[in-house]
Amino acid sequence: MLANSKYRKTYPISWEQLHRDSKALSWRLLDMDYFTGIIAITRGGMVPAAIIARELDIHLIDTICISSYDWKDKKGEAEILKSVDGDGEGYLLIDDLVDTGRTAQLVKQIVPKAHFATVYAKPAGRPLVDTFVTEVSQDTWILFPWDTESQFVTPLADRGNI
Repeated sequence: MLANSKYRKTYPISWEQLHRDSKALSWRLLDMDYFTGIIAITRGGMVPAAIIARELDIHLIDTICISSYDWKDKKGEAEILKSVDGDGEGYLLIDDLVDTGRTAQLVKQIVPKAHFATVYAKPAGRPLVDTFVTEVSQDTWILFPWDTESQFVTPLADRGNI
């Protein structure tokens, strides 16, 4: 994170936690109307969508491809790289996270009748989501497992005065 970043906290998510949280989202969606298919928002929504598709026994999966973030900061305008046909009726729209709501607003214009579900939600984007599992503060940067790797960390005692 950058020193001048608006993010003051990090929240690391392991593969196991992401799987548990995506399965918890599946439990919330299980008793809702039958979904014809899933639309995953790439790239972050692809892993949760795969888990949810398995848990809800949904085999029809499509993607809306949008580029709105790079690895450290927001880009300018969101760019639609691939859309879908239809208004989303009968579909479950999945993303990993709703942050500011910019991507959510754009996607909801494309598929306004889809049920929008995210694993994680921040306060600014939460009103745009129909179903989510975990809320995190707006000033928290979520470290997803596909953005991190395990490596050696020097023990605190060996770091000198911090």
